[in-house]
Amino acid sequence: MEKISAVEDFLTCPVCLETFKEPVSLGCHHSFCSVCLHNYWDQNSTRTCPVCRRKSSKEHLDVNFALKELTLSFTQKEQAPGGERPVVCSSHPEQTPLFCLDERRPLCPVCEFSLHSGHKVVSVDSAVSEVKEQLRSTAAVSVPEERAGLTRTHTQCEQIQELAHAQVELCERHIRAEFERLHRFLQQEEESVLRALRQEQSRQAQAIEAQLQQIREELCTMEQNLQTVEDLLQRQSVDFLTQYRHTHKDTQTLLSQHSPQLGPGLLINQAKVLANVAFNAWNKMRALVSYSPVTLDTNTAGRRIHLSEDLRGVRNGDKQQVPENPERFCQYDEVLGSEGFSSGSHQWDVEVGDHPYWAIGLAKESVDRKGERYATPENGLWCLGLNDGEYFGFSKTLSLKRRPQRIRVRLDCDEGKVFFFDAGDMSLICSHKHRFTEKMFPYFAVGESGDAKTKEIKIFSTEDH
Repeated sequence: MEKISAVEDFLTCPVCLETFKEPVSLGCHHSFCSVCLHNYWDQNSTRTCPVCRRKSSKEHLDVNFALKELTLSFTQKEQAPGGERPVVCSSHPEQTPLFCLDERRPLCPVCEFSLHSGHKVVSVDSAVSEVKEQLRSTAAVSVPEERAGLTRTHTQCEQIQELAHAQVELCERHIRAEFERLHRFLQQEEESVLRALRQEQSRQAQAIEAQLQQIREELCTMEQNLQTVEDLLQRQSVDFLTQYRHTHKDTQTLLSQHSPQLGPGLLINQAKVLANVAFNAWNKMRALVSYSPVTLDTNTAGRRIHLSEDLRGVRNGDKQQVPENPERFCQYDEVLGSEGFSSGSHQWDVEVGDHPYWAIGLAKESVDRKGERYATPENGLWCLGLNDGEYFGFSKTLSLKRRPQRIRVRLDCDEGKVFFFDAGDMSLICSHKHRFTEKMFPYFAVGESGDAKTKEIKIFSTEDH
């Protein structure tokens, strides 16, 4: 099969990749279909060889009948049953063909041998053996390496899948805990509003009861007055007139009592109970929740980087067993924010306290996450940091008047500027101007805290004070 494949390659036009039809040969000994060659020349306005680009000086090209006969013979033998060995040369079919390793094709030892002076020409069997040996050598070296690489990648995928399951469980627990906290707050707020409604109901009931009691007392008094008048009407004429003359004024007073007037506030004050119920609950809820302008990306965290549950705090701790996924930093204890910026203005505060080793700032998306490098703008890192008691900004040593407890980072993508402020008095620590050409991510590196009180540096909104 190798011999047949080699001959088939020799009889294939390099332009159309089909078996030769009316083959012609150039002075450089490369052959093509006549139509293919002339079409190539017409399309490119040149008379160079499509393979080696050597210029052809021939004005007229004759059909290479030997190559044509060889092509026809090969085609017929290929189609004939029995799979007989194809003949390379129709003029010398009895000659055992040779193989040119430089051009990788068989050749007739009589007709073509002189055309391959300087080339490595061997027998077909030798060529087959040599190529097979090369293939075995290549396989012996590359296959174990490829297998080892695939095994490592397979192990990494299994580790990634295992960590992904753990991440899902962790996220689910956190989500349930957060919403349980909010549900509990809303339930308490609902009970508080309903309690206010019951209080309003109690007030209204007391007010209406007081009004009703007054009306009942007035009615009782009126009944008594009417009874007094009725008793007077039962007296006889002389006695009635005598009694009436003495009680005339009193009788007029008894019969002329005014009806009691209803006071205000006898209904439920719905406006008081329902006014901005949802807004008030939301406004109170704001004390329970806080906005973080930066959320840390666990998938980028180095092995010693430990993140808080809300992904706003970062500390250095024991080495963790985490997969070496493409996003992760492997050489240093670093982590990126989950969201990158390519436009607009952004800022956030970082509480560093008395932590002795840290670097904060920005990293370009393509920053090297696997190899060794310094935290410099040339390496795609724009940082302010503290190391061995010395502050540095953009790889330059800084002299600060006081030790900042909270740092404000400000990025203006449109202006191409990075600022670091002491958030305590908003004094500028350092700044840098650069034309950012890719997305920029918040960057954090944290070393061991030692005896410092601040074990974890934490991210805050610039409105949190």
